[in-house]
Amino acid sequence: MLKWIIIAVALIALGVGGYFGYTMFFASSDDAAGEEAAQDGAGGEALEDLEGQLVPLPTFLVNLADPLGRRYLKLGVEVEVRDEEAAAALTKHEAKVKDTLLLLLSSKTYDSLSTMKAKVELKQEIADRLNQIVGNGSVLRVYITEMVIQ
Repeated sequence: MLKWIIIAVALIALGVGGYFGYTMFFASSDDAAGEEAAQDGAGGEALEDLEGQLVPLPTFLVNLADPLGRRYLKLGVEVEVRDEEAAAALTKHEAKVKDTLLLLLSSKTYDSLSTMKAKVELKQEIADRLNQIVGNGSVLRVYITEMVIQ
């Protein structure tokens, strides 16, 4: 009889542990996916952000504006644009894009790029400059794919 009681208690403990594990690890990701789907359906803006198109830009290699002039920045960037028209405008104005980004990047110093906050600000500055060229709101996000400061 004691053997059956121990087995019953062990099964109950396993059941409670399994339920706890499910609610902590699996149910929370299911709920988050459901909330995200509801947000996409209700607010069309979030859905548009997910459907952006990535456009790679050429790698930039510039001298930084340090006093000794011995530091270089190598930056690889991909830009997420709203639609095909924005991607076409970005490639059409490639010379303006390169000029604008080269001037922006060469005005930076090592100290102004060394923190994480500075890198996030750089991404925002690049997005703002590109939006001025291809049309306001066309550039959704900027992704830094490669960054070397030497």
